[in-house]
Amino acid sequence: MYHIRIIPKTLHFREPAGTSRGVYRTRQVWYLWLTEVETGHSGVGECAPLPDLSCDALADYEQVLGRLCRDFEAKGRIDYSLFRSYPSMLFGLETALLHLKAGSLRLYQTPFSEGRAGIPINGLIWMGNFEEMLRRIEEKMQAGFRCIKVKIGAIDFERELELLAHIRRHFSPDEIELRVDANGAFLPEDAPEKLKALSRFHLHSIEQPIRAGQWEAMKRLCESAPFPIALDEELIGINDRNRKIELLDTIRPQYIILKPSLHGGIYGADEWITLANERGIGSWITSALESNVGLNAIAQWCATLRPSIPQGLGTGLLFTDNVDYPLHIERDCLWFHPEEPEPDFGQYLGLE
Repeated sequence: MYHIRIIPKTLHFREPAGTSRGVYRTRQVWYLWLTEVETGHSGVGECAPLPDLSCDALADYEQVLGRLCRDFEAKGRIDYSLFRSYPSMLFGLETALLHLKAGSLRLYQTPFSEGRAGIPINGLIWMGNFEEMLRRIEEKMQAGFRCIKVKIGAIDFERELELLAHIRRHFSPDEIELRVDANGAFLPEDAPEKLKALSRFHLHSIEQPIRAGQWEAMKRLCESAPFPIALDEELIGINDRNRKIELLDTIRPQYIILKPSLHGGIYGADEWITLANERGIGSWITSALESNVGLNAIAQWCATLRPSIPQGLGTGLLFTDNVDYPLHIERDCLWFHPEEPEPDFGQYLGLE
């Protein structure tokens, strides 16, 4: 028998996080404190929908989450059919259960969880004005990142090309891998020309060049683009397995990017990866601006996939009021240090 306590919390960004959908200054999350009644063992998970992006960012989010948690308590197991439309809620519950069963923050047994191997990550450059983005780029390069991801679509496109040119003047493609994320900012009719302009910088890939939902236009871009296209927002809300197959078979992207909070929890993300692998489509994992509770769960799971290319897991320092976890960025890798003490969840979550 289980009992779940739902604990809402507002997190505050150290710096405004700019995206093509606006600027985030705070982040609303709901923590799940899951207790096994017979043993008293507990685990914590994080439900973190993104406003205007997550398919389950509902006005009555906490009420729906409460109903699903009560169903879990009654059944003693996760009914995945009920959670298909609620990926952030599923992610919070399934990772709380993982934490409870593992008995520690080492949710899986991997070289990462044992502190013997890091996960390669990209350095993320948030949207901002030209000077802000240039400063951030130079900081990431000086920190030793070998893969840098630049969010574009917020300032003048020519100025964004200048930023990429600045990187390439200092580092060759062999020294720095460049990714860009357009967050759907390009119009379908403008996208081919913009991709051509970007291609001279020898990019690894571009995420979501046009707005999601335009499958035929995206298919044509993937067929003709001078460098790989990765789908991100396109996958949001595609929760049925047959619909996932239809999307992948129609668009045929080179990559998909998976955020468990957006793309079906770990259960749904695993399904996406299996279907993509069957079609020769690559993938990588990123966080969705979770606190360290969610980030650790994503990283622990990601490590089981034995990632060989940089992942998007460098968001652990975003918040002023983050819970302290044994996660550390060293040069261009995320590391887990199991010898460090685990956080005091009672104090952080206000359980005492």
